Amino acid sequence: MENQFHIPTAAELLAKGESPDLLFWVGCAGSFDERAQRITKDICKILHHVGIKYAILGTEESCTGDPAKRAGNEFLFQMQAMMNIQVLDGYEIKKIVTACPHCFNTIKNEYPELGGNYEVIHHTQLIQSLIDEGKLKPNDGHAFKGKKITYHDPCYLGRANEVYEAPRKVLETLDTDLVELKRCKSNGLCCGAGGAQMFKEPEPGKKDVNIERIEDVIESKADIVAAACPFCMTMLRDGVKIKEKEDSIQVLDIAEVTVKANNI
Repeated sequence: MENQFHIPTAAELLAKGESPDLLFWVGCAGSFDERAQRITKDICKILHHVGIKYAILGTEESCTGDPAKRAGNEFLFQMQAMMNIQVLDGYEIKKIVTACPHCFNTIKNEYPELGGNYEVIHHTQLIQSLIDEGKLKPNDGHAFKGKKITYHDPCYLGRANEVYEAPRKVLETLDTDLVELKRCKSNGLCCGAGGAQMFKEPEPGKKDVNIERIEDVIESKADIVAAACPFCMTMLRDGVKIKEKEDSIQVLDIAEVTVKANNI
């Protein structure tokens, strides 16, 4: 499927004297992590399906600097941010969508003080707006009929930016039983990968955070846990594996749920 259409870079569009209406910021995980690459492809399928003129930066995209900043290296963060701002401004980018809440939070809230001002939306917000506009409609008898779905709030999307409704509204369009985890929204529990923990071993303690979180999912009796962050995806999947629940609990990103439900 992914070979059926071309994903343009901002440089290609510029060479034709054009510019994208929307820049898709892929992020490190979406570029290099095998599981997150599937989410990247599905977002491109959605953008292509609804006919939005978009582009990616390709090899010109660098890490936003979020892990460096969270780990305490402000100097490295600012270097990475300034490079990205230079590239984005060079292409006169105005609007950015990303599937990573860490990229979303950093570009939206931390780039402005370094001179980078953009309209930044998360992919769940984009999908919700496309549903509201009638451009995406789940098929009757779609893949999730009769399933029980729960949603895990990513920290940087939920508590940090108060985006709670968009992902839930997407799931509400499905003919499914939507159940909430006991710790959700402003009371949500971290997956265990925040604050650059994704890239290091956990500190000693009684239990890994992702195990605690997957126990909440098991308690909800959900067949599917929907995620909206590539780091959460990794942590939740690891938790499911450790609990040996791979046969009964599926972890899917909101974009993947959308593609399946809409037969894109």
